[in-house]
Amino acid sequence: MRDKTQTNSAVPGDRLIRAGAIVFFIGALATLVTVAPFLLGTTPFPTYMFGLSMLMAVGFVVAGAGVLQSVAAGRRQARAGHQQPS
Repeated sequence: MRDKTQTNSAVPGDRLIRAGAIVFFIGALATLVTVAPFLLGTTPFPTYMFGLSMLMAVGFVVAGAGVLQSVAAGRRQARAGHQQPS
């Protein structure tokens, strides 16, 4: 049986990391689907390729923000744990 006290004890930034990863992989999948016909020579170069690249960049930045947030929370927690009572 799971401990119900730990259900909401996720590290800060987990949601950002997950959301950023989802957006990045959606952009990557859309890019692959778009570029494959171009590479096969069946369609001209897609002009909206820049938008798909920006979608991947946004996902990467959001996930990076989540990583930075979780690192900062870990540092705060470590700093609080190392302080000795006076």
